[in-house]
Amino acid sequence: MNRRTVLLGATTVLAVALALFLPAMPQPLDYHDFADRRAAYGIANFLDVVSNLVFATVGAAGLAIVVRPRSCFERPVERWPYAVFAVGVLLTAAGSCYYHLEPDNEALFWDRLPMTISFMSLIAAQIVDRVHVRAGVLALVPMLLVGVGSVVYWIATEREGRGNVVPYAVLQAYSVLVLLQLAAFHPSRYTHGNSIFAVFAGYLLAKGFEHFDREILQLTGAVSGHTLKHVVAGLSGLPVVWMLWRREPVASDGAPPMRGLVDLYQRPVPEHGSRVYNAGSTRERGALTMESDRR
Repeated sequence: MNRRTVLLGATTVLAVALALFLPAMPQPLDYHDFADRRAAYGIANFLDVVSNLVFATVGAAGLAIVVRPRSCFERPVERWPYAVFAVGVLLTAAGSCYYHLEPDNEALFWDRLPMTISFMSLIAAQIVDRVHVRAGVLALVPMLLVGVGSVVYWIATEREGRGNVVPYAVLQAYSVLVLLQLAAFHPSRYTHGNSIFAVFAGYLLAKGFEHFDREILQLTGAVSGHTLKHVVAGLSGLPVVWMLWRREPVASDGAPPMRGLVDLYQRPVPEHGSRVYNAGSTRERGALTMESDRR
């Protein structure tokens, strides 16, 4: 077992220990007291609601690219974690819109549920790309169950009057740390793998906007920090979409492969005396024909 695997395992064990043994903490009710409560067009908390369209746009774009036949996946099963990620981003738009119409714990459940789907599936996708295809695919469902379970546990404890948001908070922090470790220490099998760092940067920036919700509204007089959080968090999915749009397999020497190289070597070898008219460029056809004539 190498050091990178040990580090991932240690992070997982630490997260489990924190989730189990940290003192329980209910969801602070002032969390729902957002700075911008302005209504428009009959929609309460208008900007906090409509800013979720960014999630919907990015999620739809991601799903379209994942199902596009030309998108680069060495095995069809590799599409599944990214498809779940895109669906999670789409559902985050719906859940967050619902929550911000009338913020409370019950509505917050539907905001957090799809977010955990996005986080967990993105981790599984990076395991597929960087560690082991089968391990990442097999980890997808258990990780989704853990993510959903953390949110279900939180709302169940809130309903019983003994709220505990700690496991959910630990899981969110764990997701970010694991993604960072995977990106830093496990090279991707595809080009543009470093795009994951942009997701991490976007997450930190979104958290900053969320923390300074009121201050930003007071400073700008037009938009709150929480609205900007939605915009930045939604756009944080764009690096993943762009990566899937542009990526190619990385060659064994670490360089991207030449375009058409795989196709060239997979073409059937011409028999003696034959001519090749339907494979590659004119120069390739001539080279193959000359080689055939010399045999």
